[in-house]
Amino acid sequence: MTDAPSRREWLAAVGAAATATAAGCSSLDAPTDDDTDGNPDLGGATEQTIPAGVAQFRGSLERWGYYPDETVPDAVETAWRIPEVNTGEHSAAKASAVPLPDGGVVLPGDTGELLAITADGDVRWRGETDMTGRGIHGTPAVADGRAYVGAYDGVLYAFALDSGDLEWSTKLGGSIGSSPLYYDGELYVSVEFPTPEGRMFAVDAETGDVTWAEPDHRPTDHPHSSPAVSLDAGRMVCGSNDGYLYCWSFPDLEFRWRFGTDPPDTNDGEIKGPIATYDGAAFFGSWDSSVYRVDLATGEADWRFETGDLSMTGPAIDPERDVVYMGSHDDHLHALDASTGDAEWRFRTGRPLTGCATVAGDRVLTGSKDGTLYALDADSGDEVWRVEHEGWITSTPRVVDGDIYYAERAPDPDDGETDGGGYKLVAAE
Repeated sequence: MTDAPSRREWLAAVGAAATATAAGCSSLDAPTDDDTDGNPDLGGATEQTIPAGVAQFRGSLERWGYYPDETVPDAVETAWRIPEVNTGEHSAAKASAVPLPDGGVVLPGDTGELLAITADGDVRWRGETDMTGRGIHGTPAVADGRAYVGAYDGVLYAFALDSGDLEWSTKLGGSIGSSPLYYDGELYVSVEFPTPEGRMFAVDAETGDVTWAEPDHRPTDHPHSSPAVSLDAGRMVCGSNDGYLYCWSFPDLEFRWRFGTDPPDTNDGEIKGPIATYDGAAFFGSWDSSVYRVDLATGEADWRFETGDLSMTGPAIDPERDVVYMGSHDDHLHALDASTGDAEWRFRTGRPLTGCATVAGDRVLTGSKDGTLYALDADSGDEVWRVEHEGWITSTPRVVDGDIYYAERAPDPDDGETDGGGYKLVAAE
């Protein structure tokens, strides 16, 4: 874990007056001079940061979805299936599993329940939110003996890992579809409001108290995107339905710049998926049928890769290969050179890809709306195996000790087929 000062430590060191001065210098679409002059090597890190004792969406603060020490089996079989995890009709990507310290996982569903499941497939407890229907779509952060997750009622919840008891809940806005990011005792999450508006928050993980709310209510227009942090660059970024990527300094949380997709301020440039930070840049997909690399220091695009359709997934980053794996509604998983944006290979599924890919060792896992989970060779894109389901595979697969956890969307909610399950795959005997 990188030894960076906490936000509280930083603020104590520089004082509130200096913070206010920095905020007054920020322009809307470009960084201030002291952003780059004071740190000419801003953001070149190629190692991910996984805080000790913390498990969360995509694994790291940078949201890579990269697990180099894990191994995906050459062939798999289903160890168990938990029924009725997802039963609703909402087509957004479903929530993903996160490992527990003592084995097993927590897995949310659009039923509004958070399930703690043992490695053997027994449900230990069910944490209940006040939201049904669209329920939970964000993935929890696990730390400090709690599971933290937001729901579509706009409430951030903290459940005790040993019992499932609700320790606190904090109403933040209209709905929360993003996954909270845990760092140094605080949770960072984007929140949607019904006007439509949005806002970034920091919440004390121990008490549920709000410690920071973005003063100018950024991002606007229903931010479903999950934030990412680069400690090396000193930046936090998050996307929004308004077609902009927003950037704050971190940990002091002063707004720096926003980057517009092509075109922003329309329904064609929405950034719905999670962001990843790597090598001094932010990576993300957009509804303008593009994947972007944007410099964290300048807020300018390093490259843009055009897919065949909109992209609402999040990137998986493989630093060993310097490759970004990104899905699209063009039915393909694209492997792109992280430095140049050049295509390395692409793999075609039967329908659009909505959930994020996962890199584990020399394999890439991705689900598709064709109801299939695929394992691919990370270098070539060749298919290793596939597992077919009745429902869409839009949750992000998580590999834990060689086992694979994920969930499916309900097969056809309009016709009453609402049994979307949670799965564990193991090596085939």
